[in-house]
Amino acid sequence: MQTVLAAGVMAAMAMVGSAQAEIRRVDFRVPGEAGIALFVRELVAGSIDAALPPVLLLHGARVPGIASFDLPVAQGSLAADLAQTGHRVFVMDARGYGASTRLGQDGPRDGAPLVRSEEVVRDIAAVVAAIRARTGARAVALLGWATGGHWLGMYASRHPGEVSHLILYNTLYGAHAGHPRLAAGGPLADPRVPGRFDAARSGAFAFNTADSLLPSWDASIPEEDKAQWRDPAVLAAYQAAALASDPTSGERSPPAFRAPMGAIADSFELASGRKLWDAATITARVLIMRSGNDFWSRPEDVAGLQRELTSARSLRAVTIPGATHYVHLDRPERGRDEFLRDVAAFLRTD
Repeated sequence: MQTVLAAGVMAAMAMVGSAQAEIRRVDFRVPGEAGIALFVRELVAGSIDAALPPVLLLHGARVPGIASFDLPVAQGSLAADLAQTGHRVFVMDARGYGASTRLGQDGPRDGAPLVRSEEVVRDIAAVVAAIRARTGARAVALLGWATGGHWLGMYASRHPGEVSHLILYNTLYGAHAGHPRLAAGGPLADPRVPGRFDAARSGAFAFNTADSLLPSWDASIPEEDKAQWRDPAVLAAYQAAALASDPTSGERSPPAFRAPMGAIADSFELASGRKLWDAATITARVLIMRSGNDFWSRPEDVAGLQRELTSARSLRAVTIPGATHYVHLDRPERGRDEFLRDVAAFLRTD
């Protein structure tokens, strides 16, 4: 079985990045709760392997789906790479992000952080239902990056029968207290009550410039010349797509796109050791992927998930040594090829 699987993965991966299968893209909207429309992009290559599940990709706390997973440059589209291996691939924007409905982001930033995990889980439910209806699949494979992994894990814990495979990629899980950037007592905490998120200072949403996307990425690259690790064309496309995701970004100087702050508020809770969902109810096959130089997730998150995913059909954890939080956008030899091979192989398990 392992030999057959390996051969299948190698054949599928040989297609990735080639011109053999042109990618077809279709954008559509899924109705969510009252007043909410959710943007979804479907990617399909020349042929679909009917034995493979459809795959849904979900972005993290700041940058929405297309900028995260479907950049128009070489090695910039995880979605296209997975489509080339025979999957129908879907990329969504949660409410408040990208081309989905942005309630509460047209006025002042004052107010409680917008778009909390409970709301995103309901958005995921609407999109998964639409994917199942569109494809005829009984269950969908899910891949979430950082906060996207938290959201999808939370969804899978509540809808176990609708998830075939779950990939948690550089994801927080609230089984450990302590984080240099995100936890209680850190820069996000209320200085008067260190165990509480400073919602008043954070506001309902934030403005993000192109330059604001660089520091965490740069800091995790262990070379002075960042271009040796990250293709400048990918970086430029990432920044441009992030700004383009918000039609109002050009109204500010410098241009800046909006992102709701609910994801950061919930990440504070997770980083402070407060779980928001229970991994024990998940029944899908699970792959936990962590980059060795990740600044967001912690080794303790992997350990906690391994300990508590007691009902998973199968469980594997992979750490890519030296890789950054953005490994799917880094150069192939800097971890991207290894990441893609592991993901493609996992999605072929049944």
